[in-house]
Amino acid sequence: MGALAAYSAAGTGKVALAQDSAGTRQYARAAADQVQSLPVRRYDIPAGPLKTALAAFESIAGIKVSTAETELLSVQSPGVSCSCTVDQALANLLSNTGLQYRYTDSRSIEIELKHAVVSTGVTASIPTLATSMAKYQQPLIDTPQTVTVVPQQTMQQQGVTTLRDALRNVAGISLAAGEGGAQGDNLTIRGFTARNDLFIDGMRDFGSYYRDPFNTEEVEVLQGPSSVTFGRGSTGGVVNQASKTPGLSRFLSAGLQFGTDATRRATLDLDLPVPALGSGAAFRLNAMGTIGNVAGRDVAENRRAGFAPSLALGLGTPTRLTFSYFHQNEDDIPDYGLPWLFNGPAPVNRANYYGLRDANFLRTYADIGTAKAEHDVNGQFTIRNQLRYANYSRNVLITEPLLSGVTPETPLSDMQITRHEIGVNSTETFLDDQLDVLAHFETGPLKHLLVAGVEAGRETSDPTRPNYSAPKTSLLNPDPSQQLNPNPSILSRVHDTAVSAGVYAVDTISAGEKWDFTAGLRFDRFDNTYDQAVAPVSHLHRVDEKPTWRVAAVYKPVANGRFYFDAGTSFNPSAESLSLNAGSANVSPETNRTFEFGTKWDLNRGRLTVNGSWFRTTKENAREPDPANPLLYVLAGTQRVNGVEADVRGRITNRWDILASYAHLDGRVVASRYYPLAIGYPLANVPRNTFAYWNEYHLPRHFELGVGANYESSRTASSTLPIDPVTGLIRQVPGYWVFNAMVGHPINDHIAIQVNAYNLTNRYYYDQIHPGHIVPGPGRTALVDLKFSF
Repeated sequence: MGALAAYSAAGTGKVALAQDSAGTRQYARAAADQVQSLPVRRYDIPAGPLKTALAAFESIAGIKVSTAETELLSVQSPGVSCSCTVDQALANLLSNTGLQYRYTDSRSIEIELKHAVVSTGVTASIPTLATSMAKYQQPLIDTPQTVTVVPQQTMQQQGVTTLRDALRNVAGISLAAGEGGAQGDNLTIRGFTARNDLFIDGMRDFGSYYRDPFNTEEVEVLQGPSSVTFGRGSTGGVVNQASKTPGLSRFLSAGLQFGTDATRRATLDLDLPVPALGSGAAFRLNAMGTIGNVAGRDVAENRRAGFAPSLALGLGTPTRLTFSYFHQNEDDIPDYGLPWLFNGPAPVNRANYYGLRDANFLRTYADIGTAKAEHDVNGQFTIRNQLRYANYSRNVLITEPLLSGVTPETPLSDMQITRHEIGVNSTETFLDDQLDVLAHFETGPLKHLLVAGVEAGRETSDPTRPNYSAPKTSLLNPDPSQQLNPNPSILSRVHDTAVSAGVYAVDTISAGEKWDFTAGLRFDRFDNTYDQAVAPVSHLHRVDEKPTWRVAAVYKPVANGRFYFDAGTSFNPSAESLSLNAGSANVSPETNRTFEFGTKWDLNRGRLTVNGSWFRTTKENAREPDPANPLLYVLAGTQRVNGVEADVRGRITNRWDILASYAHLDGRVVASRYYPLAIGYPLANVPRNTFAYWNEYHLPRHFELGVGANYESSRTASSTLPIDPVTGLIRQVPGYWVFNAMVGHPINDHIAIQVNAYNLTNRYYYDQIHPGHIVPGPGRTALVDLKFSF
């Protein structure tokens, strides 16, 4: 019959037909139609050698896969995790590998190197966010929202050991320093704080701790208000950490890292089928331990350990169960960096440490247990329920360095640092259940993808805050060996409970081949009770009930290009972070609205994506403290961010991969009742320009070279009080460039070596800012990584 149908696996999803004859094309279409009618199955195949990935694929799909070139089986596959068709699963397995597949008959497939093919307009959906979030089921190109994925492969190339460093790959995100009541990851997305907008597998990750990505498959950043799908918060967007999950392939990988500043790190990733529990059962274990100092900073030290076992049952069947547990503990000597001096950072040695070596500590424990059940009723309906309980505990004593009572004429040598000791001993809990229904159906000529669900949860927070006093120290020559007053008083002892419930529905309607329309609606109820046991004793209670909405349209002029419009709302209740006071208990939620226009293109046979967007996000009634009474808040301000974003990611040539993004954010205070002098000034921690890129080159003799950079322009410290009262100048930190590099090479089939270098120019820059303090970025650092795989 001649050549049969060949499907391009580069991500375009187009059906490629050999042009031998009309009869051949007719036969190929028949074969393709037969395969497309195969049922949707669940594929949970981790990244690894193509040989093991295809073996797992065969056992799930019941289709034989072969290749005439056995050396292709050593290519690394990115894996796949989705409920999808055979073609969708194969497209994911072969994404960015330079390989394609073709059907030799309806139950057999052959893998081969890509070659020139002529394509028709037949498309297939390739979901990219369904790995962890049932609410997002469309292919990334068809999702009318700016979504950036940082894959595990990129994190491994960069030697990423914190969530913060993974997020440096996403323009439009800037890091903020810890606050008095909340340590851990603190960031700004599209100009608005996102400290409470961190998720794991689509469920809120509420704890105040520094997250290590040892159990993270990929980091997904969804920008723009998303309360329709995530509930409260998400003014600028959300960050979702997609967990590593068990698959049916057997592998063991480990890593040993050694670096400057006494850095040592070990990781383990084990995946095993468990046939004793059924043909679709598998177990996975990830573990991590790390310890190290901070380049360019005295005293500060980071120590973390964690493990994450998970068990999956029924993989490849209509009913799937997954049970997972995550534990991470941390015991650091924390660092709140340097003080402000009038309108800028104090001009001191980068190494100056103003804390107390023997007194300061940061101890956190995160324990998260999750049970997930999924059932495919048929090819059109899937039900998913996810139940989670999390316990976060922290015991913290950190020194914030402050300068007061100085004038521009005061010599630096005479300035004394006031040590503001911040102590918290707290336990937070999180109990949540999410029930989601996914439905594919048709009403006349319209095709629907409906995602609907119900969510209910209970969160608690019990912080006790002691009040310590510590001696002052010199600005230029701090003494970290001084002692702390060991007899603190108690400032506050709080118990806060929040009970939340939400119901939502999002329907995506395909009207022919050119248009998709999305409409979503959610209603949330957030009930918060706050009790303060230390004088002045208080009991506060507030209930917020709030609807949110989202609408979008996608136009598809060609198979590989999209234009879209998106609009939506979100809200921030006063007790969003489980804290109330007499001044905020009677304040309604802040409301936010966004509009976004964008375009997405798959180029180079789907191996390269180019995206761009323009957006406007407005906080219509920003919460402001009354200058005459800091305990009284009113909804009296308006804040707005106009922005442009662009990103390019994927494979430019067979030897050159790129991940690059740029964001221009114009964030301003538009209106303010109590702070009229702030009108027109930039929002806090919002750089006007951010740029991130990472290039990986596949060199001859199996060498890999990575080169990257990050740029952030200047940032201000406060939205309401941007001007220093002494100098009359805006309080800000300067912008900076940081350059990084990597080189890697396999030693043999099971061992590879990789060397990473960070901040190559040893730039003294200010990384994390807060109105009270500034944390410098690390100096020049080097890391050697030995990777083992079996």
